[in-house]
Amino acid sequence: MAAEHADARPDPDALLQRVQREARTAARGRLKIFFGAAAGVGKSYAMLEAARKQAAAGIDVVVGYVELHGRAETEALLDGLQILAPQRLQHRGITLSEFDLDAALARHPALILVDELAHTNHPGARHPKRWQDIVELLDAGSDVYTTLNVQHMESLNDVVAQITGVRVRETVPDSVFESADEVELIDLPPDDLIERLREGKVYLPEKARHATAAFFRKGNLIALRQLALRATADRVDAAMREYRERHAIADTWAAGERVLVCIGPDALSERLVRRARRLANALHVEWLAVYVETPRLQHLPQSARDRVLRTLKLAESLGAQTDNLSGEHVAEGLLDFARQRNVSKIIVGKPLRTRWRDRLRSSLVDALIRGSGDIDILVVTSEPGAVIAATPRLPRRHSRRPAYLKGLAAVALATALCAALFDVLGPTNLVMIYLLAVVWVATHYGRGPSVLAVVASVALFDFLFVQPYFSFAVSDTQYLLTFAVMLTVGLTISNLTALGRRRAAVARHRERRMRALHALSSELVRERSRERLVEVLRRHISRAVNGQTAVLFADGEGHLLDPDFFCTRGHAPPAGQNWFPVPGNDLGIAQWTYDHQRSAGLGTDTLASADALYLPLKAMQRCIGVLGLRPREPRQLQVPEQMHALDAMVNQAAIAIERVELAVATRTAGIEIESERLRNAMLSSISHDFRTPLATIIGAATTLLSDTPAGIDEAHRRTLLQSLLAEAERLHRLSGNLLDLSRFDAGGPRLRREWLAIDELIGAALAQLHGALGQRPLRVDLAPDLPLFPGDETLIGQLLINLIENAIKHTPADSAIEIAAQADADWLHVAVRDRGPGLPAGDAQRLFEKFQRGRAEDAQAGFGLGLSIARAIVLAHGGQISAQPRAGGGAEFTFTLPLHRAEQPGDD
Repeated sequence: MAAEHADARPDPDALLQRVQREARTAARGRLKIFFGAAAGVGKSYAMLEAARKQAAAGIDVVVGYVELHGRAETEALLDGLQILAPQRLQHRGITLSEFDLDAALARHPALILVDELAHTNHPGARHPKRWQDIVELLDAGSDVYTTLNVQHMESLNDVVAQITGVRVRETVPDSVFESADEVELIDLPPDDLIERLREGKVYLPEKARHATAAFFRKGNLIALRQLALRATADRVDAAMREYRERHAIADTWAAGERVLVCIGPDALSERLVRRARRLANALHVEWLAVYVETPRLQHLPQSARDRVLRTLKLAESLGAQTDNLSGEHVAEGLLDFARQRNVSKIIVGKPLRTRWRDRLRSSLVDALIRGSGDIDILVVTSEPGAVIAATPRLPRRHSRRPAYLKGLAAVALATALCAALFDVLGPTNLVMIYLLAVVWVATHYGRGPSVLAVVASVALFDFLFVQPYFSFAVSDTQYLLTFAVMLTVGLTISNLTALGRRRAAVARHRERRMRALHALSSELVRERSRERLVEVLRRHISRAVNGQTAVLFADGEGHLLDPDFFCTRGHAPPAGQNWFPVPGNDLGIAQWTYDHQRSAGLGTDTLASADALYLPLKAMQRCIGVLGLRPREPRQLQVPEQMHALDAMVNQAAIAIERVELAVATRTAGIEIESERLRNAMLSSISHDFRTPLATIIGAATTLLSDTPAGIDEAHRRTLLQSLLAEAERLHRLSGNLLDLSRFDAGGPRLRREWLAIDELIGAALAQLHGALGQRPLRVDLAPDLPLFPGDETLIGQLLINLIENAIKHTPADSAIEIAAQADADWLHVAVRDRGPGLPAGDAQRLFEKFQRGRAEDAQAGFGLGLSIARAIVLAHGGQISAQPRAGGGAEFTFTLPLHRAEQPGDD
């Protein structure tokens, strides 16, 4: 009973992991998903009903976002619940409503309702997907109710598209669904759902008619309902397994059938697999095929091991989940695995051994029946008249002769030590010396030499150190017990040591596999280019299977290109790379793999005559290419563990490559968006800023042409002409800015440097802007004895005009403008200051970017090019320019120019 109680205790490592997991999620909110087969089954209605019950119980409930679709009965459930105001987003002149995540986080309710988990947020929201909003709410500690349709699950996207003919674009990662604390299935028969659709309770009439003819056909709804029920059942099954593990329940719960078939090295295994397949189909349950490799079976001949691999491959092709276990005893390994997976039935073959061997040692069937408990054991025999090959005999393994000799030498050394200490130590301590020698032999040379060492140690101890000496006779019968214990302990030590060596070898093998996966993932995370990712993948795959690889990517039309990025660029593969070219026939196999997203070629059921295996590089959203693999030892591909490791490595690489491609696409999209923004800003600025002076010119010209000369006095005529001139000059400056912008974008003009005086340039700029300055106060503060500086007179003049004109545009007519200049040993410092409204909030340096205006509401704001051109002129001269707010209000623009000439590439 004590042993049974000890075995029932939970595994300490698993218990520690569970405690750590629960500690991480203690402060996290709980997620409940109302899950359904399609829209209209009543998910939102059920969610609101559950929320009202929570509110009635005193829970702080807030409705974050609920999509009503015009359903009056759903809208009625909102009465009495606090509703969070939606966020208003502007996109292309349209106001859009979206869930307000920031408001929800600030409100921090105990429970918040956020409808449509798979919804894609509008541009301007914090996250691109609503499920990401919900994850942030959960991390903040709020419980969340949400809804989800089965067609939005990422893993079912292809299945739904195949059934309905509609590709669902909005999907949710399965990890979000699996991490939910509770999933409630909201089910409705297809006929009832179609009737609700026709009554207008799901969509508006026009949309409902289209949905009935397309997505909401009865066959589609039946298939979607089955997918929803199966997904929910899988989740319930996983929850039951977790509960059983948490409470250390070893007994099988027959809540659902699951069939396990035991595969062995005999030819009967293929019959067992087919029988398990038929039984699983009849019960409509999943089934598993397992091979337990014991230390004895590790020494099977190659033909028997190949038969096991073929049988596992057959089971996998028939739809089984296959696994390869390691253990000391087949029965124990099978029963442990069956209880972990909650298996209800185990199928084994009838023993082919003779009756007398069964009496000497119990068969696998007997051991399973004794330890099965609530699990049914089904024994399958061969068909009448069928000839079944006998189970292959295990070869006799003999340790090398030097190992036996060294074992005997260790016993001889122990005997010499015992002889030297015979007068000092008693017989019991002498036995310990022999046992120490046995442990050493078992550790270094294995079981055979250690067994020989045990027998030799008992014989020598009896012959040399037990009276009568030099005889195998025993005068004291108590030494018989000593011999028995010595022999038993020695043999036990030998077996345990050999077992430890085997388990250490298995652990090292698994550690190498896990280390390879970890090394691959670490390198994939660091790389930022597709070429480097391909190189990393090929190197690790070649190392894992000792073979050659090829990587193929598709063009825009889905046709695979040359088998490597080196070839696509017209270069030969680098020396030392395990690369192989893909011939025309194999290229067709690779194309089939890409089109169907299934492996093909060597070791598969599709085009198996090929000498290479082709695996699809399936990422999260699509298949991005194909990996070709030509191993030097093809039978490696028949080992399930090896194929699982390959699949894991290929999937990691595919996701990494997709990540890089998405990053490139994001950068490209960002550039396109910025270009579109600049284009729109330029067109808006041109249409606005050209319209004002053109309107003045047209008005003045119309007046001069429409009235007779006698009807216009000289003063009025002169005013109109001055307006014409001023606005024409303004248009000239605007067009000049556009021309300067194009020149600087094209690489900048060539500078015509000469020695200039800053005071003369300031005076010329003020004279040119005399009309725009009007009567506003102007202060010029120039340090005495300002030195000459090298520069382009036209560009520096334009620089001063742009800065002064910028101050004029953004300050009132009676506000003063200050211009100051001073110099130190190496630099000339010039500042233009005003007392206007100041700089906009945020990064002041953004004002120097193209089409950036200080304040959009300023009617006199120009293109937003003046400061950008000013910065370009300063940088072309090797200087710097900056903007900062002034104490007491206003802004200050300062630029510095070098006083010493340094030839630049753009100089004449």
